Amino acid sequence: MDKQELMEQLVEHYRRPRHRYAMADADVAMPGGNPGCGDLVTIYLRVDPDGQVVAEASFDGEGCTISQAAADILLDVVNEERWTLDRILEADYHLMEELIGEEVVKLRPRCATLALGTLKAAATKYLRDRLRREAGLEAVEAENARFGIVTGEGAAADH
Repeated sequence: MDKQELMEQLVEHYRRPRHRYAMADADVAMPGGNPGCGDLVTIYLRVDPDGQVVAEASFDGEGCTISQAAADILLDVVNEERWTLDRILEADYHLMEELIGEEVVKLRPRCATLALGTLKAAATKYLRDRLRREAGLEAVEAENARFGIVTGEGAAADH
């Protein structure tokens, strides 16, 4: 695509996003943001029962045209190509260069890559939570909480 087509694509996805909605039955909701400029994106993922393929991805947020349009364009690809969690984790900023243009990414890298970073964090959280469930850690943590015992991430924050 030439520069004009890329700009038109960004504006179109900003004005008429296809994947902008809070997903009520999401397996994970991951907020992300750029504190310096005020862009906010929350990525919602629902994963197939096999635990490997994204069944549905959506986002909600506010901010500049680039951050919001990039989120919608990225989730177009994730949903249409039925990405695996592994593929999400392997993706890097070069993907965003392909999707919205190298010039846009170089001009506003934090805005252009916010959704990708948040999507990767959502996939990581889903996988970590699944491992915790499979290892039975949720039951142990619930029992510890009953007795006022703090473990794991909460323990580190208390020190």
